[in-house]
Amino acid sequence: MAVRKGGMEYKLVVVVREDLRMSGGKLAVQVAHAAVACAIQAKARKAEWFSSWYREGQRKVVVKAKTLDDLHALKDKASRANIPSELITDAGLTELPPNTTTCLGIGPAPESQIDPITGALPLA
Repeated sequence: MAVRKGGMEYKLVVVVREDLRMSGGKLAVQVAHAAVACAIQAKARKAEWFSSWYREGQRKVVVKAKTLDDLHALKDKASRANIPSELITDAGLTELPPNTTTCLGIGPAPESQIDPITGALPLA
């Protein structure tokens, strides 16, 4: 992975809800929704971050949080830090009830700005 801008690396983090116990396929689709939504948002709002992240190989990390309240707290932190973020809500066509918030995408952004928000969360 290439290092850009004075050693700054970029990544996108997706935080999934541990309490939902989604199947592997459902989890994969929700993470994909978060990654796409955040990439689109970052390209519009933080074009330099998006371009650097894209050139570096679009690094993505999936971590877990215990509850919906945890996702909301992380979303608030990302918003206060002016980092692109997006809560993902399921349509309820398969295994979850309609309007279930499943995960939160944060970034892409400099690792130095995302890690204070998500760095302590365990990998999913």
